[in-house]
Amino acid sequence: MKKTSTRMLAEGGLTVALALALSYLKIPVAALGGSIDFVMVPLIVFAYRWGVWQGLLAGLAFGTLKFFLAGGSAINWQSMLLDYSVAYAFVGFAGLIHKKKGMLPVSALIGCIARFIIHFISGVTIYAEYAEPTADFFGLSVATPGAILFSVVYNGAYMLPNTIIAIIVCALLIKPVELLDRV
Repeated sequence: MKKTSTRMLAEGGLTVALALALSYLKIPVAALGGSIDFVMVPLIVFAYRWGVWQGLLAGLAFGTLKFFLAGGSAINWQSMLLDYSVAYAFVGFAGLIHKKKGMLPVSALIGCIARFIIHFISGVTIYAEYAEPTADFFGLSVATPGAILFSVVYNGAYMLPNTIIAIIVCALLIKPVELLDRV
């Protein structure tokens, strides 16, 4: 195993552990779930340092552990997968801007938007029944403008503050993160 592979695995484990610890420090926002916290910051930094695939895997591991260990709630297995495992995996897209000097806040924005997209999809498909009206299309619940607006407002209520927090914290971490590559 290469030195970089060992380092990447160690940082990945620490990232997931730190994000999990931070998940207990939260401000609940939405009635069905959603909170303001700092959990995306370690995931974003990891993806920024190591790339998309490693970021996706760390986010997937964290999201799954968060559901089982940090009081996750879901109405069915699909919502568990989308709102935890897949949503946090998509934070790994922050790694699209991989080690570009001074671009950590932009990386944070990308990761947060990617996570919001998954929560939005979950809202207009799985949680559409909570927003009237929805249309029945050959047995499938199809989102109407009401469900789309519901998903944007509901998920935006916690994702917008989380995005702002992640961007600000990542802006403050630019220099320390760039110094890690020299060690």
